[in-house]
Amino acid sequence: MAPTTAPELAARLDRLPMTRHIWMLVTLISMGGWFELYDLFLTAYVAPGLVRAGYFKPESLGVFNVLGPYGVAGVGTFVFALFAGLFVGAIFLGHFADRYGRRTVFTFSLIWYSITTAVMAFQSSGFAVDLWRFIAGIGIGIELVTIDTYVSELVPRTHRGRAYAYNQGFQFLIVPIMACIAWLLVPTAPFGFEGWRWVVLIGSAGAIFVWFIRLALPESPRWLARHGRIREAERIIAGIETRVAAESGAPLPPVGAPEPGEAGEGTFAEIWQPPYDKRAIVLSVFNFFQTFGYYGFAAWVPTLLIAKGISITASLEYSFIIAIANPVGPLLGTLIADKIERKWQVCLGAIGIGGFGMLFASAGDPTLVIVLGVAVTLCNNLMSYSFHSYQSELFPTRIRSRAIGFVYSWSRLSAALSGLAVAFLINLGGATAVFEFIAFAMLMVVISIGGFGPRTLGLALERISNA
Repeated sequence: MAPTTAPELAARLDRLPMTRHIWMLVTLISMGGWFELYDLFLTAYVAPGLVRAGYFKPESLGVFNVLGPYGVAGVGTFVFALFAGLFVGAIFLGHFADRYGRRTVFTFSLIWYSITTAVMAFQSSGFAVDLWRFIAGIGIGIELVTIDTYVSELVPRTHRGRAYAYNQGFQFLIVPIMACIAWLLVPTAPFGFEGWRWVVLIGSAGAIFVWFIRLALPESPRWLARHGRIREAERIIAGIETRVAAESGAPLPPVGAPEPGEAGEGTFAEIWQPPYDKRAIVLSVFNFFQTFGYYGFAAWVPTLLIAKGISITASLEYSFIIAIANPVGPLLGTLIADKIERKWQVCLGAIGIGGFGMLFASAGDPTLVIVLGVAVTLCNNLMSYSFHSYQSELFPTRIRSRAIGFVYSWSRLSAALSGLAVAFLINLGGATAVFEFIAFAMLMVVISIGGFGPRTLGLALERISNA
């Protein structure tokens, strides 16, 4: 007789081998993340074009110039607007995927991104660009939370680390492509239309194409079962089992003993009940500091290079070369993602960011600058795919999206502040001051996760939730 409870259905998923069909599901989810990452990283590459167009002058920024006297207006407002939107999307709308379903919110947020980003491309003042950047960020904030939730619930427990590494590696394929597009277009104005506008519109149009591809994705069986839709969950799992059995050419492994079922209504208050309260605090502290290292570098590469005395054209060229490492890091990570405890992977990445970052700040030789930039990028990749997997494992299905949205929102807040902080530090002490601050932030990452984070490697989501 077919299993009829949520824990039994989850046990059926967890015992499956990782065949081509499951990798394809992860790939489809990852394609949805292409244009979220395109948009996140385009900040670094279109900012020089916006500066040249005069959009960050006080008269163009309007109320966004309120921090001008402190030296953090200009590009900092563009970064701030994006991550302020991500913060709003993650903390106030992150629970949508728990309520309406992973697949529904996945699609809705991409449509939001496409429309609002296209509108931003036609704005003619710094104030309007920043405003629509903020609105687009709200949709992206929902999307990134949903992607983490989605992957964790579809992938068997022994392969979650590899799946997240692959997920990020596949997503990051878009970064060097976007960097190359910006390198070619931002300094120019094809058909009299400023290059930065072309870069923005290309991302918006591509997202619509991916939306059609994602129609092949099923809803999360774990979410369906949690909401009493057992028959639908059973049908999806049976379909996955059939495909996996055909691809593996062998009988499926026996179903293991199911973990105890979940209790609770999925409210925000449940995040603050043991053991989730400690996890929420640890991840909130971690997320607040990790972003200073990640986006403090990734979103500012061309500007940091310009601060080192490199021309705008050369800085975009160097940034493109450094960006090529983005998909390589996570793909290399698939070799260790399910062999080393997740929390220690996060810590290793943070240590590398701090150390290589300080060397990058003092490097003068162009080759060394690029090598160290690649090293920082690879360490960013290691920390990023590890923590995305880690934080999705620490909460139960009923509050997974809500809890991820809450803890992840602190990274969005600090990322918004990082735009202001990096702009201030560049004016204060150049690239060296920026990387001294990043090194401190990475120390806080190691203390929070290394000292207080629980272990998750190879455990069923339901067992981690009940620990």
